[in-house]
Amino acid sequence: MATTADKPALALLVHGEMEIEGRLVDASNTTLRVILTHEGAEARAVYKPVRGEAPLWDFPDGTLAGREVAAYLVSEALGWNVVPPTVLRDGPLGPGMCQLWIDELDEPPVGFIPAYAVPEGWFPIASARDEEGDAFVLAHADLPALARMALFDAVVNNADRKGGHVLAAGDRLYGVDHGICFHSESKLRTVLWGFAGREIPDDLRADLLGLSLDGLLDDHLTVTEISALADRIGMLTTLGVFPQPDPDRRVLPWPPI
Repeated sequence: MATTADKPALALLVHGEMEIEGRLVDASNTTLRVILTHEGAEARAVYKPVRGEAPLWDFPDGTLAGREVAAYLVSEALGWNVVPPTVLRDGPLGPGMCQLWIDELDEPPVGFIPAYAVPEGWFPIASARDEEGDAFVLAHADLPALARMALFDAVVNNADRKGGHVLAAGDRLYGVDHGICFHSESKLRTVLWGFAGREIPDDLRADLLGLSLDGLLDDHLTVTEISALADRIGMLTTLGVFPQPDPDRRVLPWPPI
């Protein structure tokens, strides 16, 4: 269920007249920035048409657009507000995902930082060197909002939580690009491993225990994927800790940022 604050945005996303403003050329699938107008309101949004999706052998069912909408529905059902308002609608290039554009107001609390300048309390995740041989560290802050996002990624089995998919907008952190989530096999790849092994906060665990999946995702995911989602939630609430990286597979997205 959408929050009260999201309802005007959702109305604009669903009913707004869409004008293409430009293309995000670095995206691996067709990703367009659009302007939506409806009843005197206007906002920018991201529009990803299904026809512009590159086929993925390990995600043969459904669409990436549908998975992005499913991620928003789970975020809202939990009350975590991790994902910006997102809908599935028709557009100039056919059906696709339409998501409210988030203007980054601050530097996100995750990224590559000179090894000598890692802020106190940040979690180092990986080491790297630039072309000149200078040492850098991939690190992220120890923030409740990032912990919630990391747990959300474990729930939806996010295979691509890059640093660039964390957007800082004032006092809010948003996660974007959830097209390759919800696989029935473990695919978690994230830059937010700093919370691994920590106890899940009681309030977040209670949110997971109270989540109902009845009919929530039937239009976007397979029965097997929804069953696997329920299993992940059951495991997280039973163990009560953030998952640890699997030493037998690649657990960082590429590129990390």
